[in-house]
Amino acid sequence: MELTWHGHATWHVSIGNTDLLIDPFFSNPKTDTDPDELDPDYVLVTHGHDDHVAHVGAFPDATVAGTPEVVGHLAAEHGFDDDATMGFNLGGTVELGDAFVTMHRADHTNGLEEGFEAPSGGSCAGYVISDTKPTQVSDEDSTTFYHAGDTALMTEMRDVIGPHLEPDAAAVPCGDHFTMGPMQAAIAVDWLDVDHAFPMHYDTFPPIEIDTQEFVNEVAATGSDAEVHVLDGDESVDLSAL
Repeated sequence: MELTWHGHATWHVSIGNTDLLIDPFFSNPKTDTDPDELDPDYVLVTHGHDDHVAHVGAFPDATVAGTPEVVGHLAAEHGFDDDATMGFNLGGTVELGDAFVTMHRADHTNGLEEGFEAPSGGSCAGYVISDTKPTQVSDEDSTTFYHAGDTALMTEMRDVIGPHLEPDAAAVPCGDHFTMGPMQAAIAVDWLDVDHAFPMHYDTFPPIEIDTQEFVNEVAATGSDAEVHVLDGDESVDLSAL
């Protein structure tokens, strides 16, 4: 499984022959990537805020997946055909090419248009992405990545996602102000019991500018054994090789 961080909450995940793009927003200072350079099979959206869906329309050949409310809104906005969208919901697992994607909730607000003034788009989401179908039998050969979405700290990370969906790595928002800050994001990493942690959703706007060393220090302070990877924008890592 190869992961590429394009800044903010935008991740490109390659599993086998399947390319997933999460929360496409390329108007951020961490990326030099032009959306036209990418050709994902699926675009996953965690919620409807502009800094997570701004460039969905750049991928007309991809299938857009997310909650029915957000996907329906984006389909109407961008003119996607019905067969180019997939609405699913919290707790559901769908097979997207070579990937198994489980949606879990994220604690955050969910306006659907500029200015955050539109009616709520329902629950926000995070995604647990694996190369094997999740079961109650632990699969040591699987590789699993958790994109937490825009979220506050929530006990489901400790009680459900960590012990039962068993992510090997997690990307957690840590810019504070609109999501968790470094301290609570570090607690999330500890609760998830992951081997690898990636900070995201920071330094895009003045209110979320942080020193990422704070996050590194806070993870260490929890006693977690997780290795923190502070990626440069557009940097890729092979999760299976870490």
